[in-house]
Amino acid sequence: MHKNITSFHNPLIKQIVLLQEKSRERRKTQLFIIEGLREISLALKGGYLLKTLLFCSEIIPEEEIFALKESANSDTEFIEITSEIYEKLAYRGSTEGVLAITYTKDLNILNLKAQTKNPLILIAEAPEKPGNIGALLRTADAANVDAVIIANPKTDLYNPNIIRSSVGCLFTNTIATGSTSEIISFLKQNNISIYCAALQASVSYHTCDFKESTAIVVGTEATGLSDEWLQNSTQNIIIPMQGEIDSMNVSVAAGIIIFEAKRQRGF
Repeated sequence: MHKNITSFHNPLIKQIVLLQEKSRERRKTQLFIIEGLREISLALKGGYLLKTLLFCSEIIPEEEIFALKESANSDTEFIEITSEIYEKLAYRGSTEGVLAITYTKDLNILNLKAQTKNPLILIAEAPEKPGNIGALLRTADAANVDAVIIANPKTDLYNPNIIRSSVGCLFTNTIATGSTSEIISFLKQNNISIYCAALQASVSYHTCDFKESTAIVVGTEATGLSDEWLQNSTQNIIIPMQGEIDSMNVSVAAGIIIFEAKRQRGF
């Protein structure tokens, strides 16, 4: 049997709202909220552990709940909620009547191990917009890069807007965060070449050899990369542009360079 919650004043419902809205609460409790069947399924596939799964039987079919019980960890608590409570909690109007309180992972760069002989890594320094972070994660997933590293993150990666804009790719990528100094140390220790997308002293991206261990580093559209990256760059790279403006969306730029690296590697 599972429990039922019918009151907005239930402490668990109040905690979910806090976890959705407050980064501090997510850090303190090491918990975050996932909404939607696809996202929860991808989180389970990515090795995340669910603490509690809340579902609205008026929206989600019984067989979907049964399938989630089969794939969730054995101590996950399943709780039925009313459609009114679900609508209060749901970020998106069109989700499938299910959300989960989930344990965060420690994403510190110190836990990252180079998995392959010639890794291809995407690094973004201080990205601010959840939409851009989500798009970078989707690009990384599409290209099956070995890791995505966020340098000096401005927001915690378990922000609901990042989960939503990444369409669950937050859970399918190998992800790490750290300071620029920590990440440069990691790259040098593992003999990974650093290609910085920058205007200064740069060559056209497609002239570089990305077949060996490679990190593609992108900065914000407003300020670009910090000097520390440029001073440690193996080679600065640029995407030649033919329009009137000299910048493009960071996730688009990252996608162009990453897929050139994949092309060179016989993708």
